[in-house]
Amino acid sequence: MISSAQVVRDLQQKFQPSELFAPWLASAKMQRGRENHNQRQRRKQKEIKVKIGHGGTLDPLATGVLIMGVGSGTKSLQDFLLCTKTYEAVVLFGTGTDSYDRVGKVLKRAPYEHITQQMVEDALEKFRGKFMQLPPLFSALKMNGKPLYEYAREGKMPPREIERRNVECLDLQIVEWMEGGTHEHVAPSEDATPAEINVANRLWQQEGAEPAGAYVKDTSPLEDFENKKRKLSDSADDLVKERPASKRKMEENEEATMSGGLGAPEETKMTVGSVENEAVSESAVEDSFTTPTVKGPPAARIRMTVTSGFYVRSLCHDLGVAVGSAALMAELERTRQGDFEVGKNALEYDDLVKGEDVWGPKISTFLDDWYEKEKLVQEQFKKRSPSPPVKNQKPSPPSPPKSGSPTPKVVKQEQDAKDAKEELKAESV
Repeated sequence: MISSAQVVRDLQQKFQPSELFAPWLASAKMQRGRENHNQRQRRKQKEIKVKIGHGGTLDPLATGVLIMGVGSGTKSLQDFLLCTKTYEAVVLFGTGTDSYDRVGKVLKRAPYEHITQQMVEDALEKFRGKFMQLPPLFSALKMNGKPLYEYAREGKMPPREIERRNVECLDLQIVEWMEGGTHEHVAPSEDATPAEINVANRLWQQEGAEPAGAYVKDTSPLEDFENKKRKLSDSADDLVKERPASKRKMEENEEATMSGGLGAPEETKMTVGSVENEAVSESAVEDSFTTPTVKGPPAARIRMTVTSGFYVRSLCHDLGVAVGSAALMAELERTRQGDFEVGKNALEYDDLVKGEDVWGPKISTFLDDWYEKEKLVQEQFKKRSPSPPVKNQKPSPPSPPKSGSPTPKVVKQEQDAKDAKEELKAESV
């Protein structure tokens, strides 16, 4: 299992001394040389390296598409966090873990004999479309600046309830149904501690997402079966043992020997039929107590196309609750993210081991395609964007009055004088 951070480190080890990125490193070195002393001192990283980032982490258990950004392409990685993704996951029923996958610790073991393919098909209907999903306790979501998985490892409840998130599943279907005993997927064997069980139990009870079955500290169905099996074997041993002769019969044999002395030994007559009958009777006893075959839990491979923020592990856990059992995620593969898809336009991880002659031309093609696509997007954006608004201009000052025409101030004074004369005439009258 490889983490997303390890993938970044592996790519840097391959890209740093490569011929493909040598011109980029030389250009970056020239730019650094033109910086002043203060700019160089402020840099935390003195060594020039190929800048690499990823657009969305993958669980250590998962495989598939992991989008990587190189150089200025890292600025566009945020866009891939919002795109749709396609996953294929294997759901194993009968066991629930703290991390909702097969690498976690067992919290519950639940019955699974009643689960059928049709039952799972019907339960998947409630997870299609938009719904509110509860993230797993083992997740990178932070609460009060602390990841949730740290609370889980410490056996502590988060300071507040984990809020459900609005997610959308655009497509959800069963690709393969595997009956018990027909697959190799197995549940983990390590049990969780009482503190971890308590935290998970309280969280499930708050959100109404508690799976069926008994916690690991109780006697599991497998242990009950082993005890019954042991009792059956003991009973079979008692049946095939010979019953010791009674005391009275032993005394009669002794008296006959004392009165008559040693008699002539009789030939033991045994026919072939008697031997066969005895063998058949012993085999019948063995067959009647043959250990019944244990049928393992069923599993299902499901394919889904989901939006950003969707937790496949939570879907597997909730699916187990929906069918009256428990479930975990046994496998996970991201087959598509955005426009990148496994087997079409993605670099295989094994190509890195084969050398630059193999991965160099592929990455060069990917980068050229990306630059052309970004150029086309920018051109379309310029065509669609409206023309920039004209800045507000200051109002022009009023034009000066024409020569010979009275100004507004003079007109107002003449009107006031005329009004005063009219008032004097009125008073004299």
